[in-house]
Amino acid sequence: MTGLRIIFMGTPEFACPTLRTLIERGENVVAVVTQPDRPKGRGQQTLPPPVKVVAQEHGIPVLQPVKVRLPESIEEIRALQPDLIVVVAFGQILPKALLEIPKHGCINVHASLLPRYRGAAPLNWCIINGEAETGVTTMMMDVGLDTGDMLLKSATPIDPDEDTQSLHDRMSQLGAELLAQTLDRLVAGELTPEKQDDSLTCYAPMMKKEDGLINWTRSAQDIKNQVRGMTPWPGAFSFLDDKLLKVYKVQTAAGTGNPGEVVAAGRDGIEVACGEGSLLIRELQLEGKKRMAAGDFLAGYKVPAGSLLGRKDCAVGA
Repeated sequence: MTGLRIIFMGTPEFACPTLRTLIERGENVVAVVTQPDRPKGRGQQTLPPPVKVVAQEHGIPVLQPVKVRLPESIEEIRALQPDLIVVVAFGQILPKALLEIPKHGCINVHASLLPRYRGAAPLNWCIINGEAETGVTTMMMDVGLDTGDMLLKSATPIDPDEDTQSLHDRMSQLGAELLAQTLDRLVAGELTPEKQDDSLTCYAPMMKKEDGLINWTRSAQDIKNQVRGMTPWPGAFSFLDDKLLKVYKVQTAAGTGNPGEVVAAGRDGIEVACGEGSLLIRELQLEGKKRMAAGDFLAGYKVPAGSLLGRKDCAVGA
């Protein structure tokens, strides 16, 4: 326990382990700031952000400004007199006036080894780009996008078959542990901020649904990385018989054929030729059907060798 008055700012499930860690440590979390409740899912039911649920479970006051940069939002936070603001995946850029409120500044838990993968979707892009290692960084926030001085880092290997969901769950715990270490060093006066080398950075933009479209002319390994990085959202996809085909689990193989052509289909899955090598689809979901193992899918849906996967409105593999 540090004795600091802390405001926690975060929104999705990724931020929850860090908030829970602050609570378990007995920290004085005077308020939680999160995004407004929004409609979600097929039924478009209005649901609270995961961070709000955790805060309410522990009786912590919750603020949900539509825009945190509005003067009234800034003054509401200023009135709470925080010594420190902890930010984890909040979802809005913090203005300079807000960053300057706490005497110990604003500490962000970012899901990459900065200066690599600044931006909204570092977990997805590090997998899509085939990285073998990633991690979390705590940093002092400034007005830039993930450009502040670094405090502590914790690295972790990425399993070759790991998808974004699995990595997300591990990294959220890693971030909580690193924030606890950062707080302890802050109070002990042992933190040494380190400037980022901008020449080493790369950008991890927010994911879009169209990023999931599989281009079968790419190598099997590149497509496997895309599928891993797109799972669970926004999802990798192609088309089969003019129907949307979501692809969840794959493995590389050594088959040959025209990109997008089904080389073989059987109990092990559907093997599709790529620009280099082939890809065995192990788990999928065809439009109108449930997500299932490819072998089970093939028991009720014929996919003969020579069938083509690709966009329904243009050439295969485009």
